[in-house]
Amino acid sequence: MQAKPVIAIVGRPNVGKSTLFNRIAGKQKAIVIDEPGATRDRNYMDCVWHDRAFTLIDTGGFEPATEERILVQMREQTNLAIEEADVIIFLMDGKDGLTPTDIEIARQLRSRGKNVFYAANKVDGARHEELLTEFYRLGIDELYSISAQHGLGVDELLAVLTEGFPKAVESKEDENEPVAVAIVGK
Repeated sequence: MQAKPVIAIVGRPNVGKSTLFNRIAGKQKAIVIDEPGATRDRNYMDCVWHDRAFTLIDTGGFEPATEERILVQMREQTNLAIEEADVIIFLMDGKDGLTPTDIEIARQLRSRGKNVFYAANKVDGARHEELLTEFYRLGIDELYSISAQHGLGVDELLAVLTEGFPKAVESKEDENEPVAVAIVGK
């Protein structure tokens, strides 16, 4: 049996990684608050989207340059998720625009040789769309503008992201298989 592809959501703190994780997972599994550092460990969820099964990983905020102990531990957790992942969603904040931290994360992701999809989150209208051109300074061919909170653009991102994934296989129990029964006691 082929292992399911693994998708890791990576980005600096407070860009909406856990919100996107919950949106794709279809349930509120990850804690979402408007403060950096809410997610510290990797969070896993098996998902199916349009008959494509995969494992999704939510990560804590990635701060490549810090030496603060908790942030170093969060970075280590994120690096483990990156190693596990077949595909990475690099999530950035469309309202904040491109930051030096985004540039450093993109550089580090490129050095890993992984398949990376670049997405700008919190793009809720035309006013925010105008800010997106600066993300192309990363040297990327495609940027997906999404709103994880409202679901805008998420289906388009998943359609491209899961294009090569194998179809999910439904497990069917063999009705002719004998049932094992154990009787215990006196």
